[in-house]
Amino acid sequence: MNKQQNLKNEADTITQYFSPRIISEVNDQYVKLAKIKGEDIPWHNHKDEDELFYILEGSLLMEIENQASFTMKTGELYVVKKGVNHRVSSNNECLIMLIESKSTQHTGDVLSEVTKNIEEQKY
Repeated sequence: MNKQQNLKNEADTITQYFSPRIISEVNDQYVKLAKIKGEDIPWHNHKDEDELFYILEGSLLMEIENQASFTMKTGELYVVKKGVNHRVSSNNECLIMLIESKSTQHTGDVLSEVTKNIEEQKY
């Protein structure tokens, strides 16, 4: 995976919403792209890992348990700290980059129709 990449070209290969795609790795972290549209991600947390969200295109509703929800827009970044319940959604297609530890499970310990194991996230 050590190659120059164009994020738009990589995003064009993603055909399913809520299905992160690993595009690179750095140290013990995966760099992933995902398209979000709808409200299919369940409330979940990552017990031992922080999760970085970066909005490449569109807007994303970020819901954090016991906090006011907020909308992230293109160019914005947010880190969900380990153990914090959260979920994301978007009315229109949103392209995000995720940076997360290799041990991070897609929807934490919560299994849903959109949950992808690590093998399903690889090219």
